[in-house]
Amino acid sequence: MNLSQEDWKSKLENDPNAVILDVRTEEEWNEGIIPNAVLNDIYKGQGFLYKLDELDKSKNYYVYCKAGSRSAQACAIMNQMGFETTFNLEGGFMKWKGDVAFRDEN
Repeated sequence: MNLSQEDWKSKLENDPNAVILDVRTEEEWNEGIIPNAVLNDIYKGQGFLYKLDELDKSKNYYVYCKAGSRSAQACAIMNQMGFETTFNLEGGFMKWKGDVAFRDEN
């Protein structure tokens, strides 16, 4: 399901069963992430699918990429794999107005 930035953020804040999934590349990930996101690069193909297979399908997944199209594709793949609840962030990280975290440089 596609959600506006506001709806995605407010649903996420009130969801104790939420997992934030970032499907961008590692280079994009290094530019900043939505706090507590888990990286799974959709461009990794089979590796992306293997990582999805390891996830708990009973959780609610809040998925984002840079602009919203890769994450929409990821949600469709996840739904086909049996994930019941996926939310795509419309506009992606480019339009994100919430908190941003950066990976430790250590």
